Amino acid sequence: MVILVLNCGSSSIKYQVIDMQDASSKLLAKGLVERIGLPEGDLTHKPVGKDKFELHQPIPDHTTGISLVMQALINPEHGVISSLDEVKAVGHRVAHGGEFFPKSCLVDEDAKQKIASLFEIAPLHNPASMQGIEAIEKVLPGVPQVTVFDTSFHQTIPAKNYLFAIPTEYYDKYRVRKYGFHGTSHKFVANTGAKLAGIDINNSKIITCHIGNGASITAVENGKSLDTSMGFSPLDGLVMGTRSGLIDASAVTFIGEKEHMTWSDMSNMLNKKSGVQGLSGVSSDMRDIEAACEAGNEKAIIARDMYFSRIKKFIGQYAAEMGGVDLIVFTGGVGENSDEMRAAVCQNMEFMGLKFDEDANKGARGVDKILSTADSKVKVAMISTNEELVIATDTYNIVKAL
Repeated sequence: MVILVLNCGSSSIKYQVIDMQDASSKLLAKGLVERIGLPEGDLTHKPVGKDKFELHQPIPDHTTGISLVMQALINPEHGVISSLDEVKAVGHRVAHGGEFFPKSCLVDEDAKQKIASLFEIAPLHNPASMQGIEAIEKVLPGVPQVTVFDTSFHQTIPAKNYLFAIPTEYYDKYRVRKYGFHGTSHKFVANTGAKLAGIDINNSKIITCHIGNGASITAVENGKSLDTSMGFSPLDGLVMGTRSGLIDASAVTFIGEKEHMTWSDMSNMLNKKSGVQGLSGVSSDMRDIEAACEAGNEKAIIARDMYFSRIKKFIGQYAAEMGGVDLIVFTGGVGENSDEMRAAVCQNMEFMGLKFDEDANKGARGVDKILSTADSKVKVAMISTNEELVIATDTYNIVKAL
């Protein structure tokens, strides 16, 4: 079954085409549409086994962008299918499912209404996903669509972990609570890491660290999310590229009053001007931060150390919460590529039974690998996340059952 996987942003479309079978999968192509709505748009199409194809032209909306993707897929030179009739289903990554969606689901009018009702708490992500759904309805009418939610994996978190200690009327009225994100990635790397480490996922205590420009950590107990660092929004928890992570709310209101900020100003400051970028004044990219540290930039050194330290703190918190840990997994852009970050986080953790293998870690990038010694009680692994495969798998299973 050929499945198109879409991840729609406000001005971009990431996609993969995967041929799914019961016991196997085969990537046929992947690509990216960028600068939607701007004077000049870009399509980069990468078919497996063929040369990359690029297109530069105005792309006014998501429907146009997806139409260009369809044309690329069936092109005689760089296409991977002979006809659009071969696309049997489309799977969408949707950031926020609220409390409506504890698992992936088939797109129907009810699902669309529920996704739309969450626009106000996911204003950057859910509207873009809806544009993708509606564009497919125009470009591939009648083809079944499935939505896979970042928040679904975290719907197993108990109330003691998802509620905030504020008057419960705000949960009752507005469903203000911890939702968590990156759930598709956390689910994938927990299962893949458990197999690599020889651990039974159904009898396990795993801490998954999805570390990138956006970052979160999850306590996975017996294969289910018990707690996670992101909260009502992706702002909470770790220090990130431009997001502050944990902060005393009174510090925010104090700064807002002093600077005469609007609510929008404060949100913009915390989400887009903070994190390692705000701390360092250098960049939101950890590669730039590392270069600045090597040059002796004190602010960059503080930003880096805070970034690393916050990860370690959450690992300690979740190990305590679960009463131990069997496996710690690193994934994401930084998690898969920064041996410095992994070494700093795992340093001085022998007290909890973790023996880190410095030699295995050094230079390891983007491959599934055990990074702890053979006699380490707590295993450490680096796993390359594959959210698209999770989306394709869920889509395949739901559509196959129709």
